[in-house]
Amino acid sequence: MTSAPTNPLKVPPYQIQPLVASVLPGYDNPTEPTAEVRCAQALGSEIYIGCSNGELLRYALQADNPNTPESYQLLSRQSLPNARPIEEIALLPSISRALIFSDRQIHVYTLPSLDPVPPTVIKPIRNVVTLAVEDQHLKRSPPADPSHPVEAVEFCVIKRTSISCFSLSDRLLFLKDIPFHQGILIARRSGRYLCVLVADDKTYGIIDLHAASLVPLLPLSQAPSMGSSDPPVKPHILVVGDNEFLILSWTGASTIGVFITGEGDPVRGTLEWPSHPEAVCLDYPYITTLLSNGNIEIHSIETQAIVQVIPAPSTSPGPSPRSATFPVESAVRRNLVACANRYFVPSTKRSEKMKTTRVRLLRNTMIHENINLAVPADPARWRDSGIELPDEYDE
Repeated sequence: MTSAPTNPLKVPPYQIQPLVASVLPGYDNPTEPTAEVRCAQALGSEIYIGCSNGELLRYALQADNPNTPESYQLLSRQSLPNARPIEEIALLPSISRALIFSDRQIHVYTLPSLDPVPPTVIKPIRNVVTLAVEDQHLKRSPPADPSHPVEAVEFCVIKRTSISCFSLSDRLLFLKDIPFHQGILIARRSGRYLCVLVADDKTYGIIDLHAASLVPLLPLSQAPSMGSSDPPVKPHILVVGDNEFLILSWTGASTIGVFITGEGDPVRGTLEWPSHPEAVCLDYPYITTLLSNGNIEIHSIETQAIVQVIPAPSTSPGPSPRSATFPVESAVRRNLVACANRYFVPSTKRSEKMKTTRVRLLRNTMIHENINLAVPADPARWRDSGIELPDEYDE
């Protein structure tokens, strides 16, 4: 096992770029010292952030003036009832809704305005342990024609002794209840299958929602138990694709990642980490993990090899030499979050990589006019673009 790429890619798949420099600048005071970011999601040009004090923040990508790069600016902030921590935000762009999980309740909000749906229309779902939205439904885009009816989104609500299945569009429709007295700590859904961590014995399992059956899998920890002194091991489940999951199990010396089908059969190879990851994300064809030392490791799903390692940030953050608008990353990485749909990342590199030059436009072998274009500093990238570069760009 290694913590360095054995065959690193010529161009690494990822780089770190800050999006919001300071989410809670007003809470660095003794009156509320514990306010912090608990979850976040991004969609298009907006970022939604849930905080430990029950605040729900909405940021949008904007430019202060035409001469400055775009950045994410706070558009609105609101508080959920009881000011309890917001544990999860699930965005459902195909129906313009968001599920907000807080204080053992699921609230429904509208997108992109993030307005609460009135309880007279959809009441909050109560007594919730966790939720699992059908993975393919998370990835649906809004309909191209607003006049067309939208397809409902299905999700499971895990309660203390049961699994409740719902369908959501303009209204919330209860589908069925599946008794499950062993309890569930976390769950992820793909089609008819629900991959879970069973609360009673801390073992992963696959539940067939149609047959209401359970297939036991690996234990969360395979290490010999030392009783109450055992350090907590965080469970991780990812939906990798249609009818495929990834589960992580601690062996006592390292953590292995096993790919499992909905029927409970292992597929592909096995991933391995030197310590148990704090967070795991999928961005096909890569699995990205945050380790306890702050390093981020990226594995290829196809080869199971490490393709990139992003070292932990410096403990002495300072202004970025590249741009004061985007400071370098803070000294602590707390979590990784996967976003099911695309979102915009502002870049300060455009002005660095582009310069103005005169390019001849040819039509029927006649030169009609000259115009100014911004082209990459490396003209080789434009060789196949159909634009004829002046002679001074010939290599």
